[in-house]
Amino acid sequence: MREWVSGRVPPGEVAGAARIVVTVVVAWQVAVWLGADQPPVYAAVVPLVALRGDPVTALGASVQRSLGVVAGVLIGIAVVNLLRPSTAALAVVVALGLGVGMFLRASGGLNIQVAASSLLVFASTSPDAYAWHRVWETAAGAVVTVLLAPLLWPPDPYRTLAGIAEDCRVRVTRSLGGTAAVLGGEPGAAQDNLSLVTAHAEAVHGDAGRAREAERAMRFNPLRRRHREGVRVRARGIAAVDRAAGEVVVLAGEVAAFAGREELAGDLARARAPLAEVADLVVRVVEDVLGGADPAAGIAAARTAVAEYARTDSSPVAVALRRPLVRMLDSLGGR
Repeated sequence: MREWVSGRVPPGEVAGAARIVVTVVVAWQVAVWLGADQPPVYAAVVPLVALRGDPVTALGASVQRSLGVVAGVLIGIAVVNLLRPSTAALAVVVALGLGVGMFLRASGGLNIQVAASSLLVFASTSPDAYAWHRVWETAAGAVVTVLLAPLLWPPDPYRTLAGIAEDCRVRVTRSLGGTAAVLGGEPGAAQDNLSLVTAHAEAVHGDAGRAREAERAMRFNPLRRRHREGVRVRARGIAAVDRAAGEVVVLAGEVAAFAGREELAGDLARARAPLAEVADLVVRVVEDVLGGADPAAGIAAARTAVAEYARTDSSPVAVALRRPLVRMLDSLGGR
């Protein structure tokens, strides 16, 4: 609500809207040049549906829409030729369209374009002519969208990944620091920390998905090729931190399980300082991995601290607390 009141529009949305406007105009004009005898609305609709955050999404949506339109108009023509337009025909068209859409996937979800295109056939007094016009106009719009999307104000995956990496760093740092801080404290605080760490890990996992999209975008982004290696390194680092983030949840779970147990008070008190020390070293490794630096030295220092911790405390509590940190180092080191 605050963003609506402020009236501020993110710069990326302005570029995205401009990309859509230009592509819509070009798709319309291309359809006219190809001989559209009526306003080629369906060629212009494709960019509106397909163009989103990056060229990869545009490509997938265009393919999905084009395949859905072809399948949909074929279903619509067949049903109209066999059944008169009626409630029964409508039910058949929608059922067939959704059924085909379950299998005709191009971007992971149900392709409702099949059913929508089938229904639109009913809107014309000449369904056959309408349907075939819709097929080639939509195909023309899809081709224009796929060709222009990577060239018009393409997103900058390198800058996008910098923001994603910083978000991952902050979340992992807070998760490890917060977990070390509540060790040996009240059960309520440990449970609250576990919930917060779990939320951070889920957010990091979402960041990793966005990083993969940004990396894929480079394949269709000829204007950003100089950043290809940097994008690959950053995306690989974010993926490693994503794998390691799950172990932070495990560590927070162990701390929550030990909280409030009087018989473990001594073990928990001894573990507080060495756990905080190892956690700080792991955070430095995370920073190296996300920054594209060689983490070998940091990992070696952290493993040395873990070995010293193991030498001075071999209690079951210490073993349980060290294990997630060791697995984090394995993940960050690419094991």
